[in-house]
Amino acid sequence: MKYIVNETLRIIVKIALNIYYKNIYVEGKNNIPKGKAILMVSNHQNALIDPLLLATHAGLKPYFLTRASVFGSPFVAKLLDYIQMFPIYRVRDGVKNMEKNQITFDKSVNVLLKKGTMLIFGEGSHSTLRNLRSLKKGFSRIAFQALEKDDALDLVILPVAINYSNHNHSGSNVRISFGEVIDPKEYFPNHDALIKATSASLAPMIVDIPEQSYQEDLQSLIDHKIDLTSPKAVSDFLNHKSSSKRLPKNVKKPYLRNKLMKLFHLPIYWVWLWMSPKVKDIAFIATFKFVIGLVGLPLWYMLLYTSFSTLGHKDWAFSFLFLAVIFLFANKNGQK
Repeated sequence: MKYIVNETLRIIVKIALNIYYKNIYVEGKNNIPKGKAILMVSNHQNALIDPLLLATHAGLKPYFLTRASVFGSPFVAKLLDYIQMFPIYRVRDGVKNMEKNQITFDKSVNVLLKKGTMLIFGEGSHSTLRNLRSLKKGFSRIAFQALEKDDALDLVILPVAINYSNHNHSGSNVRISFGEVIDPKEYFPNHDALIKATSASLAPMIVDIPEQSYQEDLQSLIDHKIDLTSPKAVSDFLNHKSSSKRLPKNVKKPYLRNKLMKLFHLPIYWVWLWMSPKVKDIAFIATFKFVIGLVGLPLWYMLLYTSFSTLGHKDWAFSFLFLAVIFLFANKNGQK
């Protein structure tokens, strides 16, 4: 039953993500090994969207570590267990609770010992800033604990990078890049060496905008239509930005299609307007929008069809739904 629920949710979420985003580019899938224990280490910029993208577009069925605070409700805890999430405690959750992390580490190690896949966001927290932050020790700890239990385990570290053209809005682009695997046995038991090697592998795959001039450089990249999902394009532009002061002509923002999409899905948009003031962490904006759409779209379409059909206007129902779907797929948002 658990397997069926998990697979069904995976298919639904993958379809929904491909509707929510204009384009989802996946690079380096040939680097994903088969028949090995895999510890995926990724950057973390977009709250729940990051694990959902990797769970549905990696061709793997990973288990995740997620912050323990979301496991507060027994119902939510059960649901998260169904979708293969383990709780991880932070200092803010209380020093005593930190001891519970060993249970989570043990579960993670057991997944690897069975040649399963674990996904860890190596930075330990999320941030919408486009750069790679320092990696924490958690992933190396799990890798080495697995090797301590089975030194012959065929375990690899798989670096994964996610880059967004716009963190907060639908109709934008995402790029997922898989790097070459790292053999943790080569660094055992040196945590710092494994962390350094993993960071060095991730860095070229992640867009990096210097913090000291972040907003200025970001705006310049947007104005010059540089692809914010491409580390190379961003790096090339920033290295030569002094010679690129002149803005391209006719820089247009794709607002019309987005406005028409909202018009045909007005009740769902109203739900977001009601919810948005409650979202304090900007990294969760896309998560809330996605969940509202995932639940709201089917309900809205069913309500429209039922209402028009009851009034004897099935032709109107089909016409309205046709236009709503057209503008949903045509929705596009610029970079941000």
